Amino acid sequence: VLGLLLGEWVNRYLNFWGWTYFPVNFCFPSNLMPGAIVLDVVLMLTNSMTVTAVLGGMAWGLLFYPGNWPVIAPLHVPVEYNGMMMTLADLQGYHYVRTGTPEYIRMVEKGTLRTFGKDVAP
Repeated sequence: VLGLLLGEWVNRYLNFWGWTYFPVNFCFPSNLMPGAIVLDVVLMLTNSMTVTAVLGGMAWGLLFYPGNWPVIAPLHVPVEYNGMMMTLADLQGYHYVRTGTPEYIRMVEKGTLRTFGKDVAP
């Protein structure tokens, strides 16, 4: 699991930050340790790879989302920015607008890309 986590970080750093300068704190690795511990415990208790695949795999999926909560929790800290209170996650979304969101579409409509809209879009 530690080798997989190291590989994930190398992948995220080289691919997201190295090529596209996408912020690395948007690309955190999933927390695989709770699921791995449960898989090991199920295998030790049952001594059956089939039961481990069924029950341990189900437990892995159930623990995957709550296992990431400690990683995401610091992003919900309130900060003051230009006189407004918002979370760090909101501030990150404000600075790095994702494509396809209404904010990005408004930015495109304000800029020069709007003039080419009739030529490139149906």
